[in-house]
Amino acid sequence: MPDVYAIPLTTRFRGITVREGMLLRGPAGWGEFCPFADYDDRESVPWLAAAREAAEEGWPAPVRERVPVNCIVPAVGPQRAQEIVRASGCATAKVKVADAPGSLPADLERVAAVRDALGPAGAVRVDANAAWTVDEAVAAIRELDRAAGGLQYVEQPCRSVEELAAVRRRVDTPIAADESIRRAEDPLRVAVAGAADIAVLKCAPLGGVRRALAVAEACGLPCVVSSALETSVGMAAELALAGALPQLDMACGLGTGALLTTDVVAEAFVPRDGWLPVPRSAPEPVLRDRVAAVPERELWWRERLARVDAHTRG
Repeated sequence: MPDVYAIPLTTRFRGITVREGMLLRGPAGWGEFCPFADYDDRESVPWLAAAREAAEEGWPAPVRERVPVNCIVPAVGPQRAQEIVRASGCATAKVKVADAPGSLPADLERVAAVRDALGPAGAVRVDANAAWTVDEAVAAIRELDRAAGGLQYVEQPCRSVEELAAVRRRVDTPIAADESIRRAEDPLRVAVAGAADIAVLKCAPLGGVRRALAVAEACGLPCVVSSALETSVGMAAELALAGALPQLDMACGLGTGALLTTDVVAEAFVPRDGWLPVPRSAPEPVLRDRVAAVPERELWWRERLARVDAHTRG
């Protein structure tokens, strides 16, 4: 019987304060099924495929033993942003921007503070989660680039592939596509349309490590692996993907464990000096009983799993 967890976050992130999901066990170990609430049943099918791959098949052999990661800076004040960066030990920081209407002045202060904490050799990237129009994106990116002393890239400034392509034509800062890949009927459209310089891959919404590797090969873009705010069980699959990519030139967005107040495993995947190891299988969720969801939420997730499973069976 799958276990349903509910873990509060340290800081509101992606509009949520509690992360929920399910842990599935199979012959190869543990997998995690945790699509966000805004994913409908059909969109959640790849998340279930990824969980079953981990639990039933395992993952391809890695080509590296560890991967570099960025720290995550939520929509916090500049002083707190500096504290997060300095405590992380990471040389790359991903900064949340466009969290609310009119947030650009605060975003600029946060980005400047992150640059100061990283120093000139560090890499600063920002994520707008598709919050801007094309004109808003162009104006904001130019200001943020100046505040950062140069951005590594801007992740998902607008919603559609066409908008991303329009922004990319008007700015010099590289554009990374996230939602346009993981929520698309055709994940390769961003490359075909010239909409992005970098592909952000997330194992869970792409259907597992093997499917994500196929997307990486087909799109022909430099790739960054990012988490979907999973526990360390789901994070193990993201690390397996990062470990199996033939080429990995940039830090991955796999430092989200710091956003959870606790975890389901005894030793969570928390970066050390900016790195995380590549596991061969998911760690045992020995603490899952401590974070069990209340009965109402457990029922909600079990019903959701049944509906999504029905989609997989046609």
